[in-house]
Amino acid sequence: MWKYIRQYLPYAVLAALFMVGEVMMDLIQPSIMSRIVDEGVLGVNNGGVGDMNVIITLGVQMILLVLFGGFCGSMNNVFVHMSGQNIGNEIRKDCFRRIMTFSFPQLDKFGTGSLVTRVTNDITQVQNFISQFVRGMIRTFLLMFGSIYFMFAINRKFGLIVLCAFPIIVGCMAFCLAKADPLFSKLQKQLDAVNTMMQEDVSGIRIIKACVREISEKIRFGKANDELVKTQLSVLVIFAFMNPVINALMYVVTAIILKVGALEVANGGATPGTIMAAITYTTQLLHGITMLVMLFQNISRGLVSWKRVKEILHSEPDLKDGSFDGQTEQQGKIEFQNVSFTYPGTDRPVLEHIDLTIHKGETVAVMGATGCGKTSLVNLIPRFYDVTSGAVLIDGVNVKEYRQSDLRGKIAPVLQKSELFSETIGQNISWGKPSASSEEIKAAAVTAQADEFISQTAEGYDTLVAERGMSLSGGQKQRLSIARAVVKNAEILIFDDSTSALDLKTEAKLYDSLQKTNPDSTKIIVAQRIATVRRADRIIVLENGGVAACGTHTELLESCPVYRDIYNSQIGKDGEENERA
Repeated sequence: MWKYIRQYLPYAVLAALFMVGEVMMDLIQPSIMSRIVDEGVLGVNNGGVGDMNVIITLGVQMILLVLFGGFCGSMNNVFVHMSGQNIGNEIRKDCFRRIMTFSFPQLDKFGTGSLVTRVTNDITQVQNFISQFVRGMIRTFLLMFGSIYFMFAINRKFGLIVLCAFPIIVGCMAFCLAKADPLFSKLQKQLDAVNTMMQEDVSGIRIIKACVREISEKIRFGKANDELVKTQLSVLVIFAFMNPVINALMYVVTAIILKVGALEVANGGATPGTIMAAITYTTQLLHGITMLVMLFQNISRGLVSWKRVKEILHSEPDLKDGSFDGQTEQQGKIEFQNVSFTYPGTDRPVLEHIDLTIHKGETVAVMGATGCGKTSLVNLIPRFYDVTSGAVLIDGVNVKEYRQSDLRGKIAPVLQKSELFSETIGQNISWGKPSASSEEIKAAAVTAQADEFISQTAEGYDTLVAERGMSLSGGQKQRLSIARAVVKNAEILIFDDSTSALDLKTEAKLYDSLQKTNPDSTKIIVAQRIATVRRADRIIVLENGGVAACGTHTELLESCPVYRDIYNSQIGKDGEENERA
């Protein structure tokens, strides 16, 4: 944490100095009030005759001290917020930067809900912890020990009374904090669960409504929220027990001081003003202890949250960057050399011993039954995952040797799920190429068969897309995602079942247009429909994680039973006979 604190240490130091000034003004005032009562009102040293001049003089001093203390308090708040907010800002930005480097397995390990909680709630807790530490720690300890010191200064007996009660109060606090500390970690994990559930249900609200699962989801969310509230209440009950106990102890101390003070006044060892000052210092001490309780509560929560934030900051990316800048003579060639792949945390291989070469400008389709490893195969090309064994080469260079930004600059994938952002249609397309001109954006949309429906919208390419593309149909979202890939003009285009929502006529026009506008790009098409893959230069059939066959549509109909079964299930045997004829 020091890495972040030291950047804004001057603000923290200034905040601390102003806090010292504020507390010192608070500690001086009871002594002045004592003199006003004894000398100005009661005239203890003047035969019982009060002195208005003393009251006015000391009263003006008190007003000036109060004003100065208020100024110090205000400046303390300013610098505390400047340090705390800036430190929180730096931590949050560093966390987000680190998350952007995470591999897919790392993202799965943390979970989206947990990452959201850590970057929002946990960093806020850390931010509050720093602010409370800078402000509260100084104020609390100065008030506590300053009050005890002044108690001894005005009357030794009063100081001893407070000092005897102090260990009991601290012991009570330590006991309660020890009970509450384990609950803070549990509380944050339960908050993770609530946030994850909230995100899942909001994202899947259409499915929930379609399956009439609203009541069951309310119950499931209610249970998770009840657990969160139960833990929160457990923490609050602990502190609800602690506060009255400490208050009771301090009131006992106050009563003892009053009793001893009365005897001291009777014996001439103290004055009424002294007793009043002692009571005020006792009140300040109580205030300091109450603040200490809250301070330690915030510190405990802040340290738990900091531990969770550190897990992000200290997580090294699984995929180490190479040094190759991607400049090669050949462009668009892909090689799989005896590639095997197993997902992290599992034992069953998804792909085994894949040997495959895809040449520049070639259109290759990948087919196979659900779960045979089609998406896993294409995810190895942009290095979303690393192979378990073997090697994937792009233009003759192992993908592990590339800088990831340069490697992915060569590739334009269109994923199974169309991801759009709450920006305009034009901005969503230009994600593929931020520097793209409006003409390039339009040309990409035309190639992707998206220009027609875009032109029919009220604002065209300036039409704002709703969150997660909810304002668009499935086919429209897929075409915008394809346009985003096309505008990139990459060496390699990967379509991972990304035309499933398009009708066959639109799909055919898309691939014809793509072949005209991007003839030199290597195209990999993962699909389930025969109509989608039949015109590819080659079709790769995967089965049980391996290559079952590779060839043209006609060749596979003759030689590959798996492909023939898929064809018959979609087209029928009559269609097969017509193909052969």
